[in-house]
This record gives sequence, C-alpha cells and structure tokens, in this order.
Amino acid sequence: MADDTAHIYEPAQGHGLRHDPFNAIVGPRPIGWVSTVDAAGVANLAPYSFFNAFNYKPPIIGFSSIGWKDSVANVAATGVFCWSLATKALADRMNLTCAPAPPEIDEFDMAGLTRAPSRRIAAPRVLESPVNFECRLSQLIQLQGADGGSVRTWLVLGEVVTIWIDRAYIRDGLYDTAAARPILRAGRLGDYAEITPEAMFEMPRPGWPVG
Repeated sequence: MADDTAHIYEPAQGHGLRHDPFNAIVGPRPIGWVSTVDAAGVANLAPYSFFNAFNYKPPIIGFSSIGWKDSVANVAATGVFCWSLATKALADRMNLTCAPAPPEIDEFDMAGLTRAPSRRIAAPRVLESPVNFECRLSQLIQLQGADGGSVRTWLVLGEVVTIWIDRAYIRDGLYDTAAARPILRAGRLGDYAEITPEAMFEMPRPGWPVG
C-alpha cells in the first residue's frame, strides 16, 4: 500500500483510532481456555486470547497472561495446566469464565461446567469440551521490550502429555477441525469467529503428497 492510503502509527505514540487494532489484525486467534489448581487444590478456569501451539515433538502450547493472574500463579505453584477447546456451543459459558473473581471462586461452578479428572496432572479438564490437553510446565517467561525492560506479562509454555479427543470428531483417521465448531478471538471490543465447514479449504504445501 502507498503512504497516502495507509493509516500509519507508532504504538508507543498511540493508534489514534476508537480501539487498538492490534488484536483485531493478529487474529482470529485460538482461545487458551486454561484450567489450573492452586497448591490447596482449588480449581481455576480462565480464557486467554494470546494462545497458540509452538512445537510438534514434543507438542508444546502456550498462553500469555497480561499481569500475574491466578492461572500463572497456579502453574508456577503446581507445574501443570489443562487446555480445553472452546466451541460455539460453549461460547457463552466460556465468556462467563472471563469475569474477574477472587481466587476462592471456582469458575467451573460459576459457568455451570463439569470438572473432569485428568490422567496425569492435578488440574481438571472441562468435561463438556470435545478436546483437552493435559500439560506440564516447560517454561515460564516474563516478557521484555526491545529496550530490555521487563513487561508485566508472562508467557507460560507447557508440554502436552495427554490428549483427549471426542471420537465423534475423528473421521477416517483424521481430526475434523470444523466439525467441533471452534471459536477464535478476533479482537476489537468483543469479536469472535467460528470455524465452520464452509470456511475450510485445502491447500497442500508444495512438494507434499496429495490425498
């Protein structure tokens, strides 16, 4: 694009728009619906919009928390967390777990969700979710800016040690992404996107076998 057709700004000086466009541009993003327990075994469930997968073998996923929140404190204390897939059917209940609540409040109960035991970690799974990843902490990193100064944001990376998938979404030996109707965070004031079968298209990488 040319200079005369571009909105150009330096983030440190402000964006000059109604709402910061950064989250809407880098999106939609998978939702890090993360369950943890504290040292006393009290459960916590919270969604994080800065979330993704970072490695195949071993599988590593991560979420970023702006501020030292309960999820980060619990992972630091116990070394484990569980991720559950947020779907269109669970969107309203996922949104309820966004609400700020003191550590003694159990978001599972608040959102009417079922705590299901994990196999290898203490943190519970969301039973209603079609996919759960049990994770062990691999790295806990405080972010820093280009000037080397610390940012009050923590990146939590975890190795996935157990995966649960509802068999209804495995077809011909392949996991059907769109069938689960996952939702993704699209920024702005409260925008989300849903992956539907109509939104999918296939484009094999050059040199990869087709079929």
